[in-house]
Amino acid sequence: MAKNIVCFGDCNTHGYCSATGSRFSEDQRWPCLLQTYLGKDWYVIEEGLNGRTTVFDDPLNECMNGLSAIYSCLMSHEPVDLLIIMLGTNDVKARFAASAQNIAHGLERLTRKAISIQEAWRRTPNILLIAPAPIDPRYEDTFAEGEMGPGCFEKSCELADWYLDVADRLDCHFLDAGALNLTMHPNDYIHLDAKSHRILAQHLAGLIPSLFPAGEDI
Repeated sequence: MAKNIVCFGDCNTHGYCSATGSRFSEDQRWPCLLQTYLGKDWYVIEEGLNGRTTVFDDPLNECMNGLSAIYSCLMSHEPVDLLIIMLGTNDVKARFAASAQNIAHGLERLTRKAISIQEAWRRTPNILLIAPAPIDPRYEDTFAEGEMGPGCFEKSCELADWYLDVADRLDCHFLDAGALNLTMHPNDYIHLDAKSHRILAQHLAGLIPSLFPAGEDI
């Protein structure tokens, strides 16, 4: 029986392509590539949404609050063996007025909610928290500056340390995507380019089998 992996994230999980304003193909998006690299013993489920936050309601766009979506998401795909959460890029937007510490508190609240949905898990909760790769400071020279606002680069660089603390306290796995040398497309310097989708998928394919207890059938 295949193990179910839910990839819960924002635009960089959905696969937004900054070059075209549409979506990367199934041959390019990291969750799809992850499925290919892991093989038939795994079932990778894409649950990315452009604009999604950890816990914040967006006054300009509806249904962006990850906390309000996590229950239905996990229950739709139960039984879940691994939940990957990669959120935070949208949370740094100036209109949310949230510090990196605030955003980490939002991630903690979301993660605690996911852990509490006991009926969704095949065994015990198993969660990988990914700190997204920081926004490139050059976003301020693109059209994206008006959407994001000032200070996003600085806050995005602080997320990894705060997220690691959350992962440690909640007994979750952790990955700092910023350590993988991922790059943002120069059209806006916010969204991963195609090469980075591949790098992330390759790294996760090597990491994921180690996230299960020794001796568990994988």
